[in-house]
Amino acid sequence: MTIKQLLQEANAIQIGIDATDWRQVIALAAEPLVSGGYLDASYPDAVIANTLAHGAYYVFEEGIAIPHARPDAGVIRDCFSMILLNEPISFEGSDKADIVIMFGARDSNAHIEEGIRAIVSLLEDEETLVRLRQASSVAEVIDIL
Repeated sequence: MTIKQLLQEANAIQIGIDATDWRQVIALAAEPLVSGGYLDASYPDAVIANTLAHGAYYVFEEGIAIPHARPDAGVIRDCFSMILLNEPISFEGSDKADIVIMFGARDSNAHIEEGIRAIVSLLEDEETLVRLRQASSVAEVIDIL
């Protein structure tokens, strides 16, 4: 399945979110995935612990954050969620990001190869990033993807 299909299946696109705390953003990103049975309730805590231990290595200079944890941290089914923030925030001292894509993958190979490659290929197009930042509805985001 594509990122678009997984986002739609999980009903996991949130736009126009106001947040000032990166931990809150992690929890919000995980919420539809936990309630949909894709992730254990412990997964967002694992992402936060991972960030505190290793830094926010998942924040890229284009203003994109891809928070995640290891498959054994509570991934039940492969999944993605997307949050478009109204204002960029810093994740534990990182560059600021306003596009947040959480993912969970059931095994390490899928976790690295499929998840990150799919996100990067989707978001390396500058026009796509501009359009996502201007989107005003979930339907518009799905059209862009």
